Amino acid sequence: MRLLHEEVLRAGGHDPIVASDGSEAWSTFERQTPPMVILDWQMPGLDGLEVCRRIREHPQGDTTFVLVVTARDGADDLTTVLDAGADDYLSKPVTPDNLQARLRIAERRIEVSLARKAAEEELRRARYLAGIGETTLTLQHEINNPLAALLTNTGLILSGVLNDGEVRDSIAVIDEQARRIAEVVKQLRKVEKERRAMSVEYMGEQRMIDLRGDGGPTAQGGPR
Repeated sequence: MRLLHEEVLRAGGHDPIVASDGSEAWSTFERQTPPMVILDWQMPGLDGLEVCRRIREHPQGDTTFVLVVTARDGADDLTTVLDAGADDYLSKPVTPDNLQARLRIAERRIEVSLARKAAEEELRRARYLAGIGETTLTLQHEINNPLAALLTNTGLILSGVLNDGEVRDSIAVIDEQARRIAEVVKQLRKVEKERRAMSVEYMGEQRMIDLRGDGGPTAQGGPR
C-alpha cells in the first residue's frame, strides 16, 4: 500500500517521505512538517488518529492537509476521523484514480491555506508597522516638550547666568519634567505588559497611542 501511494505521489510531481509506522510518521513530521500527510488508521506504534491529533496540536500543523486511509467506512467512523482533525477520508481498497482525486483536492486546499496564511502575515506586518508609527508619534508628542525644558534649564544652569534662586527654580523644573518623562515610560511599559493600547486621532489625520486611556487631550492633539 505504501508503494502504491508513493508511486501515485511521484507521478503527481510530489516527493514523498515514507514512514513505516505511526511513531516514525510523527517523528518525521516534527522534523520536516510537510504540507500533506497520508495516514492509515491502523498503524503500529501510534495509530493514524493519534498522529493526526498530534499534528493538529503542533504549532505548524494547522495548515497541514491530513488524509486518513482506512477499511472502515461507517458513518460513525467518518465522524471519528473528522473529529480527530483530518481533512479528508479515503476508504480501502485504494485505487490510483481515487488517490489522485484526493491529491487534487489536497493541492487546492493547500494553495488556499498558504494564500490565507500569507495574507494574515501581511496584515500582521501592516499592523506592526502602523503600531511603530503610532508609537513614534506618541514619543515625539509626549517627550519632546519636557525634554526641551530639561535641556533649556540645564543649559542655563551650566552657563552660570542664574542666581541662586533662579538655579533652584530651574532644578525644580528639571525635576518636574524628568518625572513627566518617567511617567510616559511607565505608561509605555504598561502598554507593553498588557499587550493592549488604544489608538486615537492626533491632529485630524495621524494616529497615536493614548497613554492616558481617557480620550482626553492626547486624543485631540492638545497640549499636556
